Amino acid sequence: MDRDAIDGALAATLEDRRLSRGEKHALRELFVDLSPRQDQLDFIRHRAFALAREACRGEENRQILEWLEEVMKAIQPRATGGMAAGTNAEVRFSPGADCLDAIRHALAKARAHVDVCVFTITDNRLFRALVDAHRRGVRVRVLTDEDKSHDKGSDVARLAEAGLQVRMDFSQHHMHHKFAVFDARQVITGSYNWTRSAAEHNQENLLITDDPRFVRPYREAFDRLWEEVAATHG
Repeated sequence: MDRDAIDGALAATLEDRRLSRGEKHALRELFVDLSPRQDQLDFIRHRAFALAREACRGEENRQILEWLEEVMKAIQPRATGGMAAGTNAEVRFSPGADCLDAIRHALAKARAHVDVCVFTITDNRLFRALVDAHRRGVRVRVLTDEDKSHDKGSDVARLAEAGLQVRMDFSQHHMHHKFAVFDARQVITGSYNWTRSAAEHNQENLLITDDPRFVRPYREAFDRLWEEVAATHG
């Protein structure tokens, strides 16, 4: 993380002593791209308070800011076990629409990039959600197993034809993962293949979390597999 860039971005929003809607959006986009760890989030918070303190005039204002910073530390303590502070996690199960709806919701909310690493994709509802994200300008990458791309109803070829980035694992062993990373800040993973059978008949599960300790390894695993497939098969 470029700390000078963070300082510059924060300082620029402070010049007129207000955070406009556009500035708020720009900060959010910056943090999506950075996908900061908890310690980096702590630094950003610290620098925001430091810049505000420098801009304040008078001892009373500085004391109020110090009080506010201590309150923030008290209500959002650094996690020492379990989930990281300020993060969320939930589980979904099928049969039923819960897993399908969770994936479609995440795709609809995506703003910058989506990485999908799934063994088989045959559910046209998810095909449409992926294409919709792509048409909104979201960078969508799909990594799947070559054997399953030949299954009846497979959407893999259609995704490529629609302009999404698609790569297949042609190795003798299956690429059996079932996870997706959204804007480098949320991961959805579990037993659930992106098929209509998984939604309507199978006993399946999904875990959905934005805890950076879990998102980061999945993001790194996708990037590694994406490059390995390209290097092996072009």
